[in-house]
Amino acid sequence: MSSSQERIKSVAIIGAGAAGNSPIPMTCPTLRIINQWKHAGAITAAAFKAENYFQRIRVFERRETAGGTWIYDPDPTPRLAIAPGSMPPDVDLPLEIPSSLPKITSPNQQERFSKTPIYASLTTNVPDIAMCFSDQRFAYGTFVPHHIPRQYVENYFSTHQLDDLLVLNTTVEDVSRISTISSESRERWKLTLRKYDCFRHVDIWWEEDFDAVILANGHYSVPFIPEVKGLQAFSEKYPGRVMHSKYYRSPIPYKSQKVLVIGNSASGHDVTAELVSTAHHPVYQSRRSKSRWDGDEPPSGIAWKPVISEFLADGRILFEDGTYLDDVDKIFYCTGYKASFPFWNSKANGRPLWDYEGNKLIKGYWHTFFQDFSTLAIVGLPRVLTFRSFEYQAIALARLYSGRNKVPLPPLEVQEKWESEREERRRSEHKKFHDIEWETGETKEWLGRFFEIAGLGTLLGEGRVPPVLGKDLVWAIEHLKKYPEPGKSETKEQAGEEFRACETLPISVGEELVLAPENLWSRPDLENYETKEQAEVEFRASEIVEEDTSDWEIL
Repeated sequence: MSSSQERIKSVAIIGAGAAGNSPIPMTCPTLRIINQWKHAGAITAAAFKAENYFQRIRVFERRETAGGTWIYDPDPTPRLAIAPGSMPPDVDLPLEIPSSLPKITSPNQQERFSKTPIYASLTTNVPDIAMCFSDQRFAYGTFVPHHIPRQYVENYFSTHQLDDLLVLNTTVEDVSRISTISSESRERWKLTLRKYDCFRHVDIWWEEDFDAVILANGHYSVPFIPEVKGLQAFSEKYPGRVMHSKYYRSPIPYKSQKVLVIGNSASGHDVTAELVSTAHHPVYQSRRSKSRWDGDEPPSGIAWKPVISEFLADGRILFEDGTYLDDVDKIFYCTGYKASFPFWNSKANGRPLWDYEGNKLIKGYWHTFFQDFSTLAIVGLPRVLTFRSFEYQAIALARLYSGRNKVPLPPLEVQEKWESEREERRRSEHKKFHDIEWETGETKEWLGRFFEIAGLGTLLGEGRVPPVLGKDLVWAIEHLKKYPEPGKSETKEQAGEEFRACETLPISVGEELVLAPENLWSRPDLENYETKEQAEVEFRASEIVEEDTSDWEIL
């Protein structure tokens, strides 16, 4: 950090999702708190707190509880009709801010896309070793139900004493750059915040200023349905027949119905397979291309169809090969989501944050930093190695903002060249800008840069160190697959046995290794153990909360 620039003392982490909280939260936060939020926000808060440098860290969570993407909403209503081809700026609109703050207003009634896309039987689809941070092992097994990673994040809060940083039930409604007098000064940020008071049934508005802002809000909130000829008129003529997979929860409501699923990524694969248990056979699946886990023929009960060319006025659905379907009861679009940042004030900040045509950050570098905003960053954006990659990002940012980084960011011209060259290359390859591939070695290169930036912590243990990319993690990524791939003889069970035999997760050096003896056991339930390892084993076992799993069953 340059001596000509002010010290960064306060950091806001927007770990609350892409938009605001629901109009009326299901429960009061004081009656039902589950200490949870986005996993990207969790590790970011932990990394910044570990520096023992910043005077104020706040994490804003829009939900009445925490957990981010892993919160399960049994009833995802309201099921807002999404116009085909519409982007978040068209549907996820910013709220009108009161003319004077602080202010108390009636509760917001505008849809803010706060419900998650978690369906009842959803399980993780990456190895458990990649679903954890390096300092707290994921002890639940591979490909587990959705409540398990949520519990993991909750436990992470408790063990790292991060609860006091979290501001629940609070939406960041506006992020605006504060003008500075000197060109040498870092930009600062004004956040406009809205908190729902469930007792008085009102919204409380206020402002806070911060030296730096970290976006950890995720991008699985605003569903996207592509524009198809005749789809808009079809949806209006047959209301409720077309639905995005975000609002799918169980195959039971679609018993004996004729169903078409559009999409062939993870959600399309899962939803189609589930519907076979209840829907009329075959369940039709429209695919643009063959996925890596598809065989030469569709599984029993499923019929593959090509891309839809038109929705006809008489209710038929025409495909590119000239075939058609009629009398379809339900159509699920499993076509993903678009990043949304309704809190970003483009006018005050001089430009938008996201390029919806290119589907990428504007003026971003290394999927994390911004070329023109040195005190703004984003964590958890790329499609890559989930939890573990967020840890590398968070640690590098914490070291950079505390001025303890080993390697500085490259000059502006290097960052601009990286963005332009990557954009051109990914476009020519027909690949998404923010997808980072493992097979090509790109993931290791990406993580390695954060490793170089961060360097080591201080002698007294201030600051986290990026974890080692151990051979067990590499092996798991390359061998453990949720979906069997045709032509590969190794089964999940065989892979799991070999994997468990070679588990040796490297743990990063950190605060826990230099604690004074009198402070070693700060939690009451850890006081009666001879070693920390013994205590941690017992503690992890006690943190596993049994839940009613009856709603996972497909009857």
